[in-house]
Amino acid sequence: MDDQRFSHLPGQKLPDDSDSNLLIIQPETLPALIRNAGTNAERRFLEFFTAHIRNPGTRRVYGHAVGRFCYWCECRDVSLHQVSPFVVAGYIEQLTGQLSAPTVKLHLAAIRMLFDWLVTGHVMPVNPAASVRGPKHVVRKGKTPVLTAAEARQLLDSIDGSKSVGLRDRALIGVMVYSFARVSATIGMNVEDCYQQGRRMWFRLHEKGGKRHDVPAHHNAEAYIDAYMTAARIADDPKSPLFRTVSRHRLLTPHRMHRADVLRMIKRRARQAGLATHICCHTFRATGITAYLENGGSLEHAQRIAAHESVRTTKLYDRTSDAITLNEIERIII
Repeated sequence: MDDQRFSHLPGQKLPDDSDSNLLIIQPETLPALIRNAGTNAERRFLEFFTAHIRNPGTRRVYGHAVGRFCYWCECRDVSLHQVSPFVVAGYIEQLTGQLSAPTVKLHLAAIRMLFDWLVTGHVMPVNPAASVRGPKHVVRKGKTPVLTAAEARQLLDSIDGSKSVGLRDRALIGVMVYSFARVSATIGMNVEDCYQQGRRMWFRLHEKGGKRHDVPAHHNAEAYIDAYMTAARIADDPKSPLFRTVSRHRLLTPHRMHRADVLRMIKRRARQAGLATHICCHTFRATGITAYLENGGSLEHAQRIAAHESVRTTKLYDRTSDAITLNEIERIII
């Protein structure tokens, strides 16, 4: 199957706005499944991705999932009004053999939400995905790779602090690891989101769902941010992006970094630091939480710092039991 057909929601970015994630969707590029169902279906489909889903990350992921399902239906000559629970179940069954259980459940959630929207818009009489069940998936421990405190220190110390690019990278990683911040919230910060309150700097993080989360800065993170902002000379431009891209001449630009930029950066920095652990953007959130708990921090406080809705989510990032498990395994002396 050609992934290019459903890799993203068809459309183009708004012109002259590098920070915008909203797409201008062209009706003629909509999936045939929707186009063939009439103008009301087209309008409702467009509204779902532009008005109903506001988070850019969710829009991108759901666009991929819905596009894949539409293409699957098109290949089997299934029209929108022929989509039934049997059809959706068949698609999910096939998807289960190709993707992981969490990904399949995410795809089903996207399809279910789209059809809910079509039902309330009087395009469909009922939601054909409502009764379809996804694969069972129980998670008690997260799979995000975690650095030890020594490895995290090794990575931070390996970054050259004599140039503004190195200072930027060190500050960005510092915010994520010391504040348990998501990469999207970190790169979404403006200069004014680092502010003084009393004697301590605070970070204002804009989390998922439009939530604003304020957290005091660790003294190391504060030092990294101060050094970076001084070298970049951006303190007098409070509304501008805090973490900026780099030009081909290795100079900071006025444009905000993308999460793909961050991933490339941390992969490069990890190689330069000689780290063998495979890491990703989320690694630093899990690393910070684990280091905090290893040093006697409470799970409830970690939950509040990380802005998790449930303590069970925070528990997924806790790898303090790994060392205990390894110690117990080594008791098997043969």
